[in-house]
Amino acid sequence: MKFIKKQYRSKEEAKKERMERHFKQGAKKDAGHRHLAQVQKENRPADLPRNKGGYGQRFPATHSVEGTIRISSKGVGYVEVDEMEEDVEIDPAFLGTALDQDRVKIILHGKKVSSRQTGEVTQILFRNKTKFVGVLEREGGSFFLLPDDFRMYRNILIPTQQLHGAEKGDKVFVAMTQWTDAKKEPLGEVLRVLGKPDHHEVEMQAIILERGFDTMFDPDVLAAAERIPLKIPQEEIAKRRDFRDTLTFTIDPVDAKDFDDALSWKKLPNGNLEIGVHIADVSYYLAPGSRIDKEALERGTSVYLVDRTIPMLPERLSNGICSLVEGEDRLTFSAVFTMSSRGELLNEWFGRTAIHSAKRFSYEEAQGVIDTGKGPHREALVSLNMIAKTLREKRIEAGAIAFEGEEVKFELDGNGKPLRVYKKIFQDTNKLIEEFMLLANKRVAELIATKDKRAETVFVYRVHAEPNEERMQDLRDFLRGIGYDLPLDKYGQITGERINKMLEDVRGRAEAAMIQMATVRSMAKAVYATKNIGHFGLAFEYYTHFTSPIRRYPDLMVHRLLQNYLEGHPVPKKKLLEQEHLARYSSQMEVAAAEAERASIKYKQCEYFAERIGYEFTGTISGVTEWGIYVEDPETKAEGMVHVRDIPNDFYFFEQKNYRIVGKTHGKVYRLGDQVRVKVATVDLKRKLIGMKLA
Repeated sequence: MKFIKKQYRSKEEAKKERMERHFKQGAKKDAGHRHLAQVQKENRPADLPRNKGGYGQRFPATHSVEGTIRISSKGVGYVEVDEMEEDVEIDPAFLGTALDQDRVKIILHGKKVSSRQTGEVTQILFRNKTKFVGVLEREGGSFFLLPDDFRMYRNILIPTQQLHGAEKGDKVFVAMTQWTDAKKEPLGEVLRVLGKPDHHEVEMQAIILERGFDTMFDPDVLAAAERIPLKIPQEEIAKRRDFRDTLTFTIDPVDAKDFDDALSWKKLPNGNLEIGVHIADVSYYLAPGSRIDKEALERGTSVYLVDRTIPMLPERLSNGICSLVEGEDRLTFSAVFTMSSRGELLNEWFGRTAIHSAKRFSYEEAQGVIDTGKGPHREALVSLNMIAKTLREKRIEAGAIAFEGEEVKFELDGNGKPLRVYKKIFQDTNKLIEEFMLLANKRVAELIATKDKRAETVFVYRVHAEPNEERMQDLRDFLRGIGYDLPLDKYGQITGERINKMLEDVRGRAEAAMIQMATVRSMAKAVYATKNIGHFGLAFEYYTHFTSPIRRYPDLMVHRLLQNYLEGHPVPKKKLLEQEHLARYSSQMEVAAAEAERASIKYKQCEYFAERIGYEFTGTISGVTEWGIYVEDPETKAEGMVHVRDIPNDFYFFEQKNYRIVGKTHGKVYRLGDQVRVKVATVDLKRKLIGMKLA
């Protein structure tokens, strides 16, 4: 595993290579305006011809398999095949027209002993992405898109009649309309002219569109939403368990606009407590296959950028009838727990309900009530907080990993310019909500998984695989390189308990955040799946996502499946493949949303420091490469690079294994985790780069 960041340089190299390919490619890459007319006339099928180019003689084919391809910044493909342990490597010459995350059919090459399995793409089964953002360029009589996405390794030719008003130098959103011959460039059409690069709104729109999201809903989706009545029929409430007279409230960020979860609290005559986790019943309003449902599925998730939210559902639903606002009756899907005052689970119930939220707390307001013992619903908040702490302690004891991430928030002016960057405070009330949401998610998953052990149920789980042995060894090597150890247990494994002990040992130190980030990166990513393998990070045998259907499509899927089982209508096994496909797609969209959020944060950090050239701070070295060191500002979490050529008085060489650079003459060392004093020297908004120098 590598913790050295190279995306800055590789992205520029990739852009340079694409430009050079467009201007200098020879006869084997018949591209450009000389062949535009010929390309337009052709309309070949998706089955691609066997690639006869490449390096040396092609290996004899054995058999074909299917999988999802990833494209690296160097243009090499790696296909994940379910039945194979190792990815299949695809040389650029054998990619055909495959793009990143496409579903492809490949032929395996004959495998040499001790060599990696290679192959070649023969068919595109499913295009993952056909729309790209970039800058419109021109060479001779041809216009083409230079994509922002470094994984898009070909330029897209834009016929003049498909420019739709775009001009050279514009940032545009383009649809790839045709690409069936790997020897020629793909064709495209300008869908939207965003404006000139480096402008705030243009770049934020580019971040959204590039990752498959959009700020606008189609008119027919909005029209369908308008037809949904805002008044809840009394006959529907009569079908449900009524909690409208039970104390219920929401606790959310102060700037939240949609509220998809609420808690109810009631003391029972015997001293036990009835605690309800109530979730917006989006499934009541969205019929499967309806126009709004299809749009929600396509988006997969809401996206939260620093200056806006791109919702999964139209506002009439997300901020309106589905949102559990204060003082209004709402339809919900609930997990209701009978618990002792010490947090012991005694009984549970799941089903559709109706609630009336009595209070909308912000995290800060609820925390104030708990801290001072004064304020509305004090007894309920204090009680819930005590139980939440007990639940958390039990999770940690069971091996759940206690990550405590730092998030940054921005105070923006009316034009979206950042005035202040500050770290989000994670308080007991944040943990309170987290624990009860985890409890509901866990118990829903356990209910379905154990309902009938004799038969496999169709369901969507949230799974997190156990750590890969090779990645864990890389993590141990990394930690040793900076003076720490992560010991194995008596079985030779790294456990959640050992990870927690290591994280506790570094808590409060300058390198703590970096070590936590490295640990997170060394683990598998949690995904949605129909086959349960447990959740390592939470130390749960069964887990799902049930608590956020306003902003996550898998939660809506879980609501529908759960209701079927509660009504005694098992989902047919033939639906398993469909649910697995939706689960995989939802995982992809979740990653895309996270990338968009990180990109918007990076852009705002750059925008913030563009007004603060010369600003000095003591930061932590967060990355080391042969061309320099990366330094993170502890306050804004922004990261900048000090180029090795700007480090004075010596020539430095890179010791990759030791995560450091060392001065050849004087022996000065800059190591991962060290603290250094730096100042902001340059800011490149286009590339989202902050240049620094040692102060």
